[in-house]
Amino acid sequence: MKLPPVTLEIIGNKLAALTEEMCLTLQRTSRSLYVKETADFCCALAGPDGAFSAYPRGIGVSGFVGLNCRTAVEQAGPLEPGDVVITNDPYRSGGLATHLTDIQLIEPYFHEGEIVGYGWAFIHCSDIGGRVPSSLSPTNDEIYQEGLQIPPVRLVRAGERVPEVAALLAANSRTPDANEGDLRAMLAALRTGRERLAGVIRAHGAADVRAAQSDLVGYSADRAAAVLSGLREGTYRFTDFLDDDAVSPVPVRISVAVTLDGGRLHLDFTGTDPQVAAAFNIASHGRAHAWITTRVLALICTLDPQIPLNAGIIAPISVTAPEGSVVNAVRPAAVGIRHATASRVNDALGGALGLAAPETMPAASSGLVVPVVVAEQHGGGQNVQVLEPMVGGTGARRGADGVDGRDSGISNLSNNPVETVETEIGARILRYGLRTDSGGAGRWRGGSGLELVFQVTGEDSRLLARGLERLRFRPWGVAGGGPGAPAELVVNEGTPREARVGKIDVLALERGDVVTLRTSGAGGYGPASERPPEEVLRDVNRGVVSAAAARRDYGVVITGAGRHAVVDAEATAALRSGPAPEAPEGGGFGPERARWVALCDEATADRLVAALFGLPAPRRHARRVAILSEALAHLPEGFPSAPAPPAQIAAARGVLIEAVEALEAETAAAATPAALREDDGGPVADTGSPGRRGAGSDAGVL
Repeated sequence: MKLPPVTLEIIGNKLAALTEEMCLTLQRTSRSLYVKETADFCCALAGPDGAFSAYPRGIGVSGFVGLNCRTAVEQAGPLEPGDVVITNDPYRSGGLATHLTDIQLIEPYFHEGEIVGYGWAFIHCSDIGGRVPSSLSPTNDEIYQEGLQIPPVRLVRAGERVPEVAALLAANSRTPDANEGDLRAMLAALRTGRERLAGVIRAHGAADVRAAQSDLVGYSADRAAAVLSGLREGTYRFTDFLDDDAVSPVPVRISVAVTLDGGRLHLDFTGTDPQVAAAFNIASHGRAHAWITTRVLALICTLDPQIPLNAGIIAPISVTAPEGSVVNAVRPAAVGIRHATASRVNDALGGALGLAAPETMPAASSGLVVPVVVAEQHGGGQNVQVLEPMVGGTGARRGADGVDGRDSGISNLSNNPVETVETEIGARILRYGLRTDSGGAGRWRGGSGLELVFQVTGEDSRLLARGLERLRFRPWGVAGGGPGAPAELVVNEGTPREARVGKIDVLALERGDVVTLRTSGAGGYGPASERPPEEVLRDVNRGVVSAAAARRDYGVVITGAGRHAVVDAEATAALRSGPAPEAPEGGGFGPERARWVALCDEATADRLVAALFGLPAPRRHARRVAILSEALAHLPEGFPSAPAPPAQIAAARGVLIEAVEALEAETAAAATPAALREDDGGPVADTGSPGRRGAGSDAGVL
């Protein structure tokens, strides 16, 4: 550390305040609902190396603190005063952009002809073109379908907008006016940052400001390492699943092994499935990227709430992410719904870290973020808006219930006021509240999910609900706690036109249609039979637990209703002292996961993934789907949500094992030089693709 601690504290607070003022400028001058109300945006100050040295604490998206501007700046070429770089390309920006609707602006801040830092601002725009309104759909299978790709280029040159770039952006969006308004807000935020940084330099000198940026990152790195050193050392592994890839019924596996060693943390995603032919891929570039380290960031900031927010927080973290896996996808993989995979990475990391710190880590959160988008004709154009960013609850932990209807696991987005929604979108909100009986039962109850019911009032409306997950695999409980309820999406519920919908691409709606979305609840912690009856009564009075569930899940008998509801102490004592109820299928994971693991256990899944990575990258996903679909063909439709007899599962498992063994033999033969393989005494030609064990197979794998 170069600066005295007092000086570092003063400059650090000024730089952090600078970033928050940038955020306030952006939010107050933005155009689109998703920015000004939902707050899907952020601003920060990066040092000359491109890493964030100051980041806002109380406004904007908190999880992007580990991103880096360096690659985007290098791609744009030498920058001059007054230049502003724009990009949204996850691949060409080195992962700074994470999908195409996240527009990034970077401005170099100069002092006496030298760059002293970079201002950064991003927003999630309403639409950037592509196949569907709002650009994002789970069924997109390559990035070209997701909209206009903007490599790092100058939006502003020497203080003047580049008209050709502006025209290109406007021509490739369904919402050009909203996008232009948000771009102007971002430019205003960058100007605010430039002016405030100049003031800090006038007060303290450029040398001290440069030193402070480096010292702040180093200081946070030391504090982060200190937090991690307090956890139990060792290697801990956990797996979790996306329900499916939206184009097949086959789940997508996320596997992570965490190794804690002397204040360092290594995350190994070996065993995670190959990238999919859908939009769930993460372009992490094999680094400690924001979308695969968010849970660790939250843990560190929880255990050290005063740690300065900057890139130093992720400095003790290293990553192994096999190239071509769903957490380290290669171009041209679609990445639009990467947040769904990030949610499951979050849960897998939470499970693994929970093995190291069971008294600290909670059960699984609801594990979904669903921006409910309504696209409608509006005058001569289209109105594409996020009606509500739907989440669920947080997992229970030792000593505390989960938070109801609020999950900041990968997102701290705000909800949209009903009045604003009904003003800007052709929809009427009928209900928006907590979902009864959705939180996992436990000594400490999992957070409740949400229920949103709205009626379409416009003509020719379309619904998109990207990120809809936990429809099948429930958020898990721990230490005897139960799982949360799975999510549901229903159109015209309780009418002859009722339709229960799974993951959707674009769903056409008619005037008067009623849409109901119920998000999953979070997992519980500890045995439900140990929850005090008065706490169960409080849950019943609040409407988050029904009287029937109180009896079934907690062994608590409630009589009366409303203000007159009371615990029947005698009946409760008798019920709780009687024979223990039969353990639910699957325990804390729920029956669906138990059935899936009976078909494809951890060892079999490891063998399958390893063999798949012996194939050329373009063949992996299709082969995996074919192998698992063949096994599923021997089981009831809807498995594992639908049950199957053990004998039937065993037979399907036999089919799966045979297919895995055949794939292993195929990839082993392909990896053997032709001269060493013989058939009837002669060499056998290698008909496989050359280089099939190149970077797509082994790179980044321990």
